[in-house]
Amino acid sequence: MTDVPVASDTPSNVKKVEAGAVRTGSPAFALPSISELWGTIRNGDLGLAFGVMVILVLLILPMPAVMLDMFLAISIVFSVLILMTGLFIQQPLEFSSFPTVLLIATMLRLALNLASTRLILANGHEGTSAAGHVIEAFGSFVMGGNFVIGIIVFAILVIVNFVVITKGSGRIAEVAARFTLDAMPGKQMAIDADLSAGLIDEQDARQRRKNLEDESAFFGAMDGASKFVRGDAIAGLLITFINIIAGIIIGVAQKELSFGDAAQTYTLLTIGDGLVSQIPALIVSTAAGILVSKAGVRGAADKALASQFTGYPKALGMSSFVMVVLAMLPGIPVVPFLGIAGLAGWLALRSGRQLKEQEVEKEVAKQIAEQPAAPAEPPISDALRMDELRIELGYALLPMINGNGPESDQLTEQIKALRRQIAGDMGVVMPPVRILDNIQLGANDYMIKVKEVEAGRGQIFPRHYMVMDPQGGQVKLPGTHTTEPTFGLPATWVEGQYREDAALRGYTVVDPATVLATHLTETIRTNIAELLSYADVQKLLKELPAEQGKLVEDIVPSQITISGIQRVLQAILNERISIRDLGTILEGIAEASGFSRNPATIAEHVRTRLARQICAANLAPGGYLPLVSLSPQWEQAFLESIVGDGEDRHLAMAPSRLQEFVKGVKDAFEAAAQAGEVPVLLTSAQTRPFVRSIVERFRAHTTVMSQAEIHSKVRLKTVGSV
Repeated sequence: MTDVPVASDTPSNVKKVEAGAVRTGSPAFALPSISELWGTIRNGDLGLAFGVMVILVLLILPMPAVMLDMFLAISIVFSVLILMTGLFIQQPLEFSSFPTVLLIATMLRLALNLASTRLILANGHEGTSAAGHVIEAFGSFVMGGNFVIGIIVFAILVIVNFVVITKGSGRIAEVAARFTLDAMPGKQMAIDADLSAGLIDEQDARQRRKNLEDESAFFGAMDGASKFVRGDAIAGLLITFINIIAGIIIGVAQKELSFGDAAQTYTLLTIGDGLVSQIPALIVSTAAGILVSKAGVRGAADKALASQFTGYPKALGMSSFVMVVLAMLPGIPVVPFLGIAGLAGWLALRSGRQLKEQEVEKEVAKQIAEQPAAPAEPPISDALRMDELRIELGYALLPMINGNGPESDQLTEQIKALRRQIAGDMGVVMPPVRILDNIQLGANDYMIKVKEVEAGRGQIFPRHYMVMDPQGGQVKLPGTHTTEPTFGLPATWVEGQYREDAALRGYTVVDPATVLATHLTETIRTNIAELLSYADVQKLLKELPAEQGKLVEDIVPSQITISGIQRVLQAILNERISIRDLGTILEGIAEASGFSRNPATIAEHVRTRLARQICAANLAPGGYLPLVSLSPQWEQAFLESIVGDGEDRHLAMAPSRLQEFVKGVKDAFEAAAQAGEVPVLLTSAQTRPFVRSIVERFRAHTTVMSQAEIHSKVRLKTVGSV
């Protein structure tokens, strides 16, 4: 039986077993090489774990002297690196891993202490190089051939480290941790307050909270980590004492050395070992003290100290003076004291000049900042903005808005009151009025613009009064005869001295600001439908009570859009009917939108829902509604002139018939006016929109009502017919 080759797209090299692979009946696997293992240790998460394991191994296994020298060098360099990092960081949180680093450095020194103790006690009889050359060099250099000197130096180093540096830095860390934790709630409330006030966003608040948590955790950890240094100093002292006593005993009892040789050899080795351990411990303790004492200092330590010492030239100057005085004392070396005094004096002069230069620069910067900045060119988009209402004044009228007398505030106060009045009467918030000067106008002229199109103009005279005869006649007082700008009545501008005389004669006396405000009021009422914008309608609907807001949700946009509601409201306002009862209007829109989408048709139906309001607005002083009715002949004429179907209907009446209708309306209303009545024109519901479109052209203020808009409780009085 022969093997039959099977075709496959798999590359042949996949089937090969790589070198070093072990076949166990399952797919082959490759053992990592030494370089790959070192890369994993160096770059991955195993690096720190490997280092800690090496330290633990040093505690158990013996170490040759050569390897001990290498690890002692690593310990010294590591401590110097910690100190330099603590000096150059800008703030303590930049070295937040310091407690962990401190623990690792302490464990490394204790492991090396144990390894060196093993070598000293085991091989100390062989000579001073039994524990490596680093320990021998430190011991020989410090002791100088006398082990008593070495013991004293070592003791002083232990006292400096244990009593001074370690105790002080531990106390600072303890107090900093306590105050940081106590201040944490207040700082958290400050962050929340800034976030609520809009001074910071959510991302900044989140970062500040994280920094606050890191700060409290750091100082809490530093409080505990300071105990590592304290324990390290105690352990070093005990290890040194044990090494000396045990070494002498071993040397004399076991190795047959004389007491003097044993004391000399083991003391040198022990003191050298203690120095090699205490010097890195002293460096790390100094780094811990610098780090915890830097809580309120920003920037690197050298820059912070230099800026704060040189910030007070007087202190440097006084220090220089004290050094000169000390140099004059008998027996004091003159050169070092005068040299230091000269250096302090030079620093005082230099820092004083720098401070003066900084003050001059600040003053110049302040003057530059206080100078008015060059007017920036307004963006082109500003040219697209349009004022809804604008009043332009001639130069003689400017004291009415920016003068010092009572007249300067009268116009603006009347405009504010007008906005409240319009809101109460018409249910619409009037847009702001912009007032500015126009040198192209006459000195006493003013112009009212609606959407930057002229809607009225007139002439007023400051410090004068407009006098009008209620009967419509000419005023018989000296002054400037003119025409009242709002209603076109004859009037006269008189000086202030004739004001009381005009009032005694029964004339109507009006000040200039009131004349302008009255003209503005009538202009707004005439154009209020045009001033009602889409945004205004949105705001009105949004501010409705909750029970009426549900109605808006039901009809918008399923039955009508907000734009459609805007057109209905504009049609109602166009005939000076208030839309303040917006709830009733929306109910009428909801009813009418079921059978029509034409805003004009919906507006006619809404008017019937506002019958009580419309009738009340046109009642005579006697409590009745005066009417001028449209005759059946004219009703029929209008019905026959309506052409088109549905929403496309319009009036097509002969011009001659229209002239005849206009004359009949004028005659009827003039007769009613002579009788002291201000009637409304009453028509049928079908013809009312078309009759109104004709009447508004020559009698814009005349109210045209349909029979469906007459409320059942209103008393009627017919004063004429067309």
